[in-house]
Amino acid sequence: MKSKLITLYLFAFSMYLTAQFNYPVTPVKAVTDNYNGVKITDNYRWLEDMKNPDVTNWFKSQADFSKKYIEKISGRDQMFNDMKYLDELKDADYYNVKERGNHYFYTKILRGEKVAKLYKRDEAGKESLLFDPEKYMTGKTYEISDFSPNQDGTIMSLGLAESGAEIGENRFLDLKTNKLLPDVLTPVWCGITAWAPDQKSVIYMKFQNADNTSTDMLKDMRSMQHVIGSAVSKDVEVASRMKNPTLNIKPENWVSVYFSDDYKNMFLSVGSVKNEQLVYYAPTSEFGKEKITWKPFIGFDDEITNYEIVGDKVFFLTHKNAPQFKIGVTEMAKPDFKNAKIVVPEGKNLITRVTSAKNFLVYGVANGMNTDIYQVDGNTLQNVKIELPQGSNAVLPLNSRESDEAVAVNYGWLNPYVFYDLNLQDKKVSVSKMFNSKTEYPNKGEFVVKEIEIKSYDGTMVPLSIIYPKNMKMDGSHSLYLDGYGSYGVSIFPYFSETTYALLRQNVVVAFAHVRGGGEKGESWHKGGFKETKPNTWKDFIACADYLVDNKYTSKEKLIGSGMSAGGILIGNAVAERPDLFAAIIAEVGCTNMLRMELTPNGPNQIPEFGALGNPEELKGLIAMDAQHKIKENVKYPAVLVRTGINDPRVIPWMPAKFAAVMQNSSTSGKPVLFYVDYDNGHFTQDKNVTFRSYADMYAFALSQTDHPNFKYMP
Repeated sequence: MKSKLITLYLFAFSMYLTAQFNYPVTPVKAVTDNYNGVKITDNYRWLEDMKNPDVTNWFKSQADFSKKYIEKISGRDQMFNDMKYLDELKDADYYNVKERGNHYFYTKILRGEKVAKLYKRDEAGKESLLFDPEKYMTGKTYEISDFSPNQDGTIMSLGLAESGAEIGENRFLDLKTNKLLPDVLTPVWCGITAWAPDQKSVIYMKFQNADNTSTDMLKDMRSMQHVIGSAVSKDVEVASRMKNPTLNIKPENWVSVYFSDDYKNMFLSVGSVKNEQLVYYAPTSEFGKEKITWKPFIGFDDEITNYEIVGDKVFFLTHKNAPQFKIGVTEMAKPDFKNAKIVVPEGKNLITRVTSAKNFLVYGVANGMNTDIYQVDGNTLQNVKIELPQGSNAVLPLNSRESDEAVAVNYGWLNPYVFYDLNLQDKKVSVSKMFNSKTEYPNKGEFVVKEIEIKSYDGTMVPLSIIYPKNMKMDGSHSLYLDGYGSYGVSIFPYFSETTYALLRQNVVVAFAHVRGGGEKGESWHKGGFKETKPNTWKDFIACADYLVDNKYTSKEKLIGSGMSAGGILIGNAVAERPDLFAAIIAEVGCTNMLRMELTPNGPNQIPEFGALGNPEELKGLIAMDAQHKIKENVKYPAVLVRTGINDPRVIPWMPAKFAAVMQNSSTSGKPVLFYVDYDNGHFTQDKNVTFRSYADMYAFALSQTDHPNFKYMP
């Protein structure tokens, strides 16, 4: 289907741009591909060889150029300091609380710290530090990507990764001595998948390697059992594509084995970015056998995206004949999803955030601005609303195997996170005394939120969230930062961020376009920006941008467009189709070269969402969403900042690199194009100093292109 024709080898770069900005030279080495009769030339294929010294030197030169440029922008350091100031108004940030017996385990970042540390708190409220990742290895920044105590709280599993790499190692902490055990499981993603029934061994997914440039990194993962205290070489393979050839497992699938809370059953989940689940099961009595008889449990045709076992019942969330989703229930002893009882029928609002405690199912119902929380009794099926403040609410059970205790969290665009203690048995809700930091953010009353819907190019109404100064004059004089995503059915619910709040404090309007491809309006909204319908994603974004300009929230000279990760499809195509619309764009770790995505380490996993090169119809969609080949020479493009994290395991760094290269060598606007290479980051990082510096730099760059008075480039 696809053949490569190397047509030229030449040095070429824009003399006009060189006169304006002394970019590192990026040679053009043209390769022409034939995509089922459509010929597309790729001038920067050579940048994909990240082991080549010429490529690593080019990355370094681009990073140095960008750093020197950004350092000349006034207000950059003030923006960074303001983010730090806002963050340090609170004593701490709390994450992932878990309960075992009379102890709570959680991670926490104290004021002024970079990454979260692991703590334990007893029933008397006494807190003790268990593990500090900053002291794990001298000279390196590690993050706790996951933690999981065994059921009696004697051993803690710790997932550790360096500088946003995500793929790292798993260690074990003896909670009696507070010392690390010698066992090291690597390479793993985040941590283990389960504690085995004996609570002395674990199940984990083993990867081929941790090299984010290797196409083998995410292929043929194996689910392994490790007995703590034994040699890793003795680990036993539980499940894999090779071990289970009769199951529907592809080389790129995640193979995850875990157990029901009562340990009666074990499950094998075959995963990818596809929301619909494929799961097999077997009685736990077969665990440890050389050959486990895995039976079908959930199939793709059930269209189930989440399931929870409560007692002897299986509750499941499905969009089958219900785009806004519904919740059904069946018996675990004889699961029958097709003839199951529907306990929560589809309504006008989206059903989301399904989880469970020992005796209750918990779920959310979202209308865009607010998410209400409900609980279903696992025995009586009685459905009751949990009374929480208005806002975006979520619930985290503390020990679903043994307890109905939970923590609820409430937040919004302008409302910081507030934690509530929640007892699902007596339905008592109270502000948590354990996990809150009292914080009053300055200027909070000066902003308002407007949730509206605007008409897209085809008449579809698209939700748009706008946060702006209360007394703002609608005269187009304000800089505006418009963000969008639109993939995997992911919804952008209201959330609070110090980085966004720092932007608002610069008198900048912030808006979020809830475009098709996301999940804000259910599964039909997801499918509306999916594979061949993907153009709706960036066309909705363009429509939102036009609305904001036409209604004087901003002007074309002051509009900033942004997209991250799969949002790179959105922002890359938006700027390709409407270069006149933006003053600046930010493409963060973006998927901008979708015709090559399938050939990256994480690419085959993306096929269910974006399509396969070998499928003629899906290939048309991939050609349409590939932004790189749409960038044309001698076009006046806006200012551009393209960011990558060198440790990124999700979007390989050469993809943003190629987009920056084509933009640098094509634009004739005289506006800068920067390739921002973060050597202390991956797709993202927990390290606040790295995060705040990156966003301060990106915001300062973009605002300097909108003639913002506080951000001026001073050569």
